[in-house]
Amino acid sequence: MRRTYLFLFLLGLAVPAFIARYQPAPGYLDSDYYFAGGVQLATGAGFSEPYLWNYLDGANALPHPSHSYWMPLASMVAALGMWLTGQTTYAAGRLFFLLIAACVPPLTAALAYQFSKRRDLAFTSGILAVFCVFNAPFVGVTDNFGIFMLLGALYFLVLTHWMKTPQRKINWLALGILSALLNLSRSDGLLWLGISLLLALSAAQRKPLNFALVLLGFLFVMSPWYIRNWNLYGTLMAPGGSRVLWLTQYDQTFAYPPNLLTPQSFWAQGWRVIFTQRAAAFGVNLQSGFAAHGGIILFPFIISGVLYAWKDQRVKIAVLAWLILLFVMSFLFPFAGARGAFFHAGAALQPIWWALTPLGLEFILVSLRKRGIGNDNNRLVFRVMLVMVTVMLTAYVVNFRLFVLGWGEGEDAYPSVEAFLVEHGAQPDDVVVIGNPPGYWLETRRAAIALPYGGASAIRAVAEQFDAKYLILEPRNRPPKKYSQFKFLGETHDAHIYQLQP
Repeated sequence: MRRTYLFLFLLGLAVPAFIARYQPAPGYLDSDYYFAGGVQLATGAGFSEPYLWNYLDGANALPHPSHSYWMPLASMVAALGMWLTGQTTYAAGRLFFLLIAACVPPLTAALAYQFSKRRDLAFTSGILAVFCVFNAPFVGVTDNFGIFMLLGALYFLVLTHWMKTPQRKINWLALGILSALLNLSRSDGLLWLGISLLLALSAAQRKPLNFALVLLGFLFVMSPWYIRNWNLYGTLMAPGGSRVLWLTQYDQTFAYPPNLLTPQSFWAQGWRVIFTQRAAAFGVNLQSGFAAHGGIILFPFIISGVLYAWKDQRVKIAVLAWLILLFVMSFLFPFAGARGAFFHAGAALQPIWWALTPLGLEFILVSLRKRGIGNDNNRLVFRVMLVMVTVMLTAYVVNFRLFVLGWGEGEDAYPSVEAFLVEHGAQPDDVVVIGNPPGYWLETRRAAIALPYGGASAIRAVAEQFDAKYLILEPRNRPPKKYSQFKFLGETHDAHIYQLQP
């Protein structure tokens, strides 16, 4: 299998590297944020930000502590590439993300082999991990997709070793460490600590010791971050995420001041509105589970593989984790979940779904063969057809995301906007209000804060609090009418620019 793993690694590197040729910039807010955080770390600024993408942590000045909403591991990985190369370019920042993406296919194949003990099926699973449909445009960018897939594959491989040698204590320690790394990647990664602790308590022997080892591994990784949060905020968890529970619509993610988000304002909506919002998010997330997690064409074979291998404890854990994520992202955090958080969080489970897909196809074909339908030669043909369709779907999604929609959200216009500001008297220390603050900072190194929810009054409030001088409205967040309350300076590259303060 070594040659197979090497081939999958090289192919898993080549495909994201090819896609990367058409991604000269991070391309969207999440990726901009993690890359910008990496630049800060690599240049010695530490966990500090001269930009603010939301106001949920209660920040009232720039710079402010970083990663109070999103977790820091992706920024740390980006910084690692910059430290290694001595550059702060996007190519340097995404270096290890490409290597991580390349590791996912061979690890998926290794996991698949543990299920089937067949090299052909394991190889098929590895190929599915290379051509990963909706995930393909994102596995090599400065985001958590590839990291979550890598850690998820390792998590289920450790579970495999635990099932073979349940007496080895190192397995429990490893599960705790992997749970911590998943949590250091995304807040919802905390789910994996819960899964690991439940597993430890359900083990046949040494339950207290197993539980303690999982916690030890988790705290070994997470303690420095918790200590940092405690010193800054007086709590183990940064305050940015807790207020999301009380959103009544997605745009309130950018509410200012953040203390507007309260349990009282939430319950004031009434049960009917609350239920309707969550039912809508549940429907969107089910579609995401079919299309994004299931890769459309793979979905029925994943289900078949789950049914075939249902007695396997790893499969039960994967299904439990997916159902918990579906519930959390639909009913506790419906707005973030429906806007992509469920898609993001499910990346940790992709390796096991890919591992089960060829097994599920085999199960269906063998069942049909027993009924006199088809023959053994069809099994290889169908497997090849499945891979070919997946490759074509991946090519379609990549083309649509990169070329039809276009990669990026207008960040390439920011240098021109900056030149416009300088021409109209902007000083180096002047702060701007814009829809993508980390993206603007990356392109211009000018301090920036988020366009707040609440219209002109909220914009005026953040301008006064952060001493912001200019408002930049891009087509995606431009109101139907111009803001008459502020001085309109003009427009460039479809961005409307206002002066907020003289």
